[in-house]
Amino acid sequence: MTALPAREGLVVPPGGGRTVVTPAQQVTFKVTGAHARAASSFEVVVPPGFDVGAHVHRRSEELFYVLEGEVDVLAFEPRVRTPDGWGAWESASGSRVARATPGTVVVVPPGCPHAFANPTDTPARMFFQSSPPPDHERYFDELLELLSAGGPPDEAAVAALRARYDIEQLTPLRHGPTVTSAPGAPPGRG
Repeated sequence: MTALPAREGLVVPPGGGRTVVTPAQQVTFKVTGAHARAASSFEVVVPPGFDVGAHVHRRSEELFYVLEGEVDVLAFEPRVRTPDGWGAWESASGSRVARATPGTVVVVPPGCPHAFANPTDTPARMFFQSSPPPDHERYFDELLELLSAGGPPDEAAVAALRARYDIEQLTPLRHGPTVTSAPGAPPGRG
Protein backbone atom coordinates (compact mmCIF):
# COMPACT_ATOMS: atom_id res chain seq x y z
CA MET A 1 0.00 0.00 0.00
CA THR A 2 1.22 3.49 -0.76
CA ALA A 3 0.61 6.84 0.91
CA LEU A 4 -2.76 8.41 0.17
CA PRO A 5 -3.42 11.83 -1.37
CA ALA A 6 -4.14 14.41 1.35
CA ARG A 7 -7.92 14.38 0.90
CA GLU A 8 -8.60 10.69 0.33
CA GLY A 9 -9.41 8.01 2.81
CA LEU A 10 -8.62 4.33 2.60
CA VAL A 11 -11.10 1.54 1.90
CA VAL A 12 -9.78 -1.98 2.40
CA PRO A 13 -12.25 -4.60 1.12
CA PRO A 14 -12.78 -7.97 2.79
CA GLY A 15 -9.69 -10.08 2.16
CA GLY A 16 -7.70 -6.95 1.22
CA GLY A 17 -4.33 -5.97 2.59
CA ARG A 18 -0.89 -7.54 2.53
CA THR A 19 -0.71 -10.88 4.34
CA VAL A 20 2.33 -12.20 6.20
CA VAL A 21 2.28 -15.91 7.05
CA THR A 22 4.64 -17.42 9.62
CA PRO A 23 4.66 -20.96 11.02
CA ALA A 24 2.89 -19.55 14.10
CA GLN A 25 0.26 -17.16 12.74
CA GLN A 26 -1.14 -15.18 9.82
CA VAL A 27 -1.19 -11.36 9.89
CA THR A 28 -2.92 -9.18 7.29
CA PHE A 29 -1.87 -5.52 7.26
CA LYS A 30 -5.07 -3.47 6.92
CA VAL A 31 -3.90 0.08 7.78
CA THR A 32 -0.23 1.02 8.02
CA GLY A 33 1.74 4.07 9.10
CA ALA A 34 1.62 5.19 5.47
CA HIS A 35 -2.16 5.67 5.90
CA ALA A 36 -2.69 6.63 9.52
CA ARG A 37 -0.86 8.61 12.18
CA ALA A 38 -2.63 7.11 15.18
CA ALA A 39 -2.40 3.33 14.76
CA SER A 40 -1.53 0.39 12.55
CA SER A 41 -4.38 -2.10 12.08
CA PHE A 42 -4.14 -5.81 11.36
CA GLU A 43 -6.30 -8.90 11.07
CA VAL A 44 -4.65 -11.81 12.86
CA VAL A 45 -5.52 -15.51 12.52
CA VAL A 46 -4.54 -17.31 15.72
CA PRO A 47 -4.14 -21.04 15.09
CA PRO A 48 -4.94 -23.73 17.67
CA GLY A 49 -2.15 -24.06 20.20
CA PHE A 50 -0.61 -20.62 19.56
CA ASP A 51 0.49 -18.62 22.64
CA VAL A 52 2.07 -15.22 21.96
CA GLY A 53 3.58 -15.33 25.47
CA ALA A 54 3.15 -12.61 28.05
CA HIS A 55 4.98 -9.46 27.08
CA VAL A 56 5.09 -5.71 27.71
CA HIS A 57 5.42 -2.64 25.48
CA ARG A 58 6.73 0.49 27.19
CA ARG A 59 5.60 2.88 24.40
CA SER A 60 2.83 1.09 22.51
CA GLU A 61 -0.88 0.91 23.22
CA GLU A 62 -2.85 -1.99 21.74
CA LEU A 63 -6.46 -2.93 21.10
CA PHE A 64 -7.72 -6.44 20.27
CA TYR A 65 -11.24 -7.27 19.07
CA VAL A 66 -12.18 -10.94 18.74
CA LEU A 67 -14.02 -11.58 15.47
CA GLU A 68 -14.24 -15.40 15.42
CA GLY A 69 -13.30 -18.23 17.75
CA GLU A 70 -12.01 -17.99 21.29
CA VAL A 71 -8.73 -16.93 22.87
CA ASP A 72 -7.56 -16.69 26.45
CA VAL A 73 -6.34 -13.16 27.21
CA LEU A 74 -4.32 -11.44 29.88
CA ALA A 75 -4.18 -7.65 30.37
CA PHE A 76 -2.91 -6.81 33.87
CA GLU A 77 0.18 -6.72 36.05
CA PRO A 78 0.24 -9.99 38.02
CA ARG A 79 1.12 -10.29 41.69
CA VAL A 80 3.97 -12.56 40.61
CA ARG A 81 5.42 -12.91 37.10
CA THR A 82 6.28 -16.57 36.58
CA PRO A 83 8.63 -17.10 33.63
CA ASP A 84 7.16 -20.42 32.43
CA GLY A 85 3.58 -19.35 31.76
CA TRP A 86 0.86 -16.78 32.40
CA GLY A 87 -2.28 -18.92 32.56
CA ALA A 88 -2.53 -18.84 36.35
CA TRP A 89 -1.50 -15.22 36.84
CA GLU A 90 -3.71 -13.03 39.04
CA SER A 91 -3.57 -9.29 39.66
CA ALA A 92 -3.56 -7.60 43.05
CA SER A 93 -7.20 -6.64 42.43
CA GLY A 94 -8.20 -10.25 41.60
CA SER A 95 -8.23 -10.08 37.80
CA ARG A 96 -7.48 -13.39 36.10
CA VAL A 97 -7.03 -14.68 32.59
CA ALA A 98 -10.30 -14.30 30.66
CA ARG A 99 -11.81 -16.34 27.83
CA ALA A 100 -12.46 -13.87 24.99
CA THR A 101 -15.25 -14.76 22.56
CA PRO A 102 -16.50 -12.88 19.47
CA GLY A 103 -17.22 -9.25 20.34
CA THR A 104 -14.71 -9.09 23.20
CA VAL A 105 -12.48 -6.00 23.21
CA VAL A 106 -9.16 -5.87 25.06
CA VAL A 107 -7.32 -2.55 25.52
CA VAL A 108 -3.71 -2.66 26.65
CA PRO A 109 -2.06 0.58 27.84
CA PRO A 110 1.72 1.03 27.69
CA GLY A 111 3.52 -0.88 30.45
CA CYS A 112 0.71 -3.43 30.96
CA PRO A 113 1.69 -7.12 30.66
CA HIS A 114 -0.57 -8.88 28.17
CA ALA A 115 -0.90 -12.09 26.20
CA PHE A 116 -3.31 -14.18 24.16
CA ALA A 117 -3.45 -17.87 23.36
CA ASN A 118 -5.78 -20.16 21.46
CA PRO A 119 -6.42 -23.24 23.61
CA THR A 120 -9.18 -24.54 21.30
CA ASP A 121 -8.98 -26.84 18.28
CA THR A 122 -10.22 -24.20 15.80
CA PRO A 123 -8.53 -21.01 14.55
CA ALA A 124 -9.53 -17.66 16.04
CA ARG A 125 -9.53 -14.36 14.19
CA MET A 126 -8.88 -10.95 15.77
CA PHE A 127 -8.74 -7.32 14.69
CA PHE A 128 -5.65 -5.75 16.23
CA GLN A 129 -4.46 -2.14 16.47
CA SER A 130 -1.08 -0.91 17.64
CA SER A 131 -0.23 2.70 18.36
CA PRO A 132 1.94 4.42 17.36
CA PRO A 133 2.71 3.06 13.91
CA PRO A 134 4.86 1.62 12.33
CA ASP A 135 6.65 -0.46 15.03
CA HIS A 136 4.42 -3.55 14.77
CA GLU A 137 4.44 -3.43 10.96
CA ARG A 138 8.23 -3.48 10.91
CA TYR A 139 8.36 -6.14 13.63
CA PHE A 140 6.10 -8.52 11.65
CA ASP A 141 8.08 -7.97 8.43
CA GLU A 142 11.46 -8.54 10.09
CA LEU A 143 10.18 -11.54 12.06
CA LEU A 144 9.02 -13.13 8.81
CA GLU A 145 12.51 -12.64 7.37
CA LEU A 146 14.05 -14.36 10.40
CA LEU A 147 11.60 -17.26 10.33
CA SER A 148 11.84 -17.83 6.59
CA ALA A 149 15.58 -18.56 6.84
CA GLY A 150 14.75 -22.24 7.45
CA GLY A 151 15.57 -24.38 10.46
CA PRO A 152 14.93 -23.36 14.04
CA PRO A 153 14.67 -19.60 14.62
CA ASP A 154 17.78 -17.76 15.78
CA GLU A 155 16.66 -16.97 19.34
CA ALA A 156 19.28 -14.22 19.79
CA ALA A 157 18.12 -12.51 16.58
CA VAL A 158 14.47 -12.76 17.66
CA ALA A 159 15.35 -11.30 21.09
CA ALA A 160 17.22 -8.40 19.45
CA LEU A 161 14.27 -7.80 17.12
CA ARG A 162 11.86 -7.68 20.06
CA ALA A 163 14.08 -5.25 21.95
CA ARG A 164 14.31 -2.98 18.89
CA TYR A 165 10.51 -2.87 18.59
CA ASP A 166 9.51 -2.31 22.23
CA ILE A 167 8.69 -5.92 23.12
CA GLU A 168 9.87 -7.27 26.47
CA GLN A 169 9.01 -10.98 26.38
CA LEU A 170 8.03 -12.27 29.86
CA THR A 171 7.03 -15.87 29.02
CA PRO A 172 7.84 -17.95 25.93
CA LEU A 173 6.01 -17.68 22.64
CA ARG A 174 4.68 -21.14 21.78
CA HIS A 175 2.83 -22.70 18.90
CA GLY A 176 1.57 -26.24 18.72
CA PRO A 177 -0.88 -28.47 20.55
CA THR A 178 -0.05 -27.16 24.05
CA VAL A 179 -0.55 -23.61 25.28
CA THR A 180 0.26 -22.00 28.62
CA SER A 181 -3.14 -20.48 29.34
CA ALA A 182 -5.83 -22.28 31.23
CA PRO A 183 -8.66 -23.65 29.05
CA GLY A 184 -12.00 -22.61 30.47
CA ALA A 185 -10.39 -19.85 32.52
CA PRO A 186 -12.98 -17.83 34.39
CA PRO A 187 -13.76 -14.39 33.03
CA GLY A 188 -11.48 -11.73 34.49
CA ARG A 189 -12.44 -8.44 35.97
CA GLY A 190 -9.72 -6.49 34.19
